Amino acid sequence: MKVKIFSDGSARGNPDGPGGYGTIIQYVDKNGNLHEKEISAGYDKTTNNRMELMGAIMGLEALNRPCEVELFSDSKYVISAFNENWVAGWLKKNWKKSDGKPVKNVELWKRLLEAKERHQVTWNWVKGHDGHPENERCDNLATTAADQSAELLLHDDGGDLR
Repeated sequence: MKVKIFSDGSARGNPDGPGGYGTIIQYVDKNGNLHEKEISAGYDKTTNNRMELMGAIMGLEALNRPCEVELFSDSKYVISAFNENWVAGWLKKNWKKSDGKPVKNVELWKRLLEAKERHQVTWNWVKGHDGHPENERCDNLATTAADQSAELLLHDDGGDLR
């Protein structure tokens, strides 16, 4: 099954302020019908990169079976950093920097790696805040999440991802 994931995090420019992360999963069922599943959550006192990671993780973890995934994000950090050489380097160093300190968000990177293992993932960077329709969907989702509490909102349109 082919799936598109539109993922974003938004710290609203303030790591101590309200933030949100979320993902929209878009897929076509066996009858050719298009479905979308939206998952979003508010999150306080965190960084934008952490929320970008959470959005990608939530989307991949929500898939109940292995899929061919096209993931869209406006975070060059997530898209460019998560490649085979980057991961292999940190695995070799046991996720520690040269000064012995752990890599930032290491538990999230490990969780993303585990979620990615089940799927064939293509990463796509979309430039933020320029009217690009795929990025606008991501931005709107994250902004909506930022306006919510930390409660997880799941809107199920009846489509089946199994």
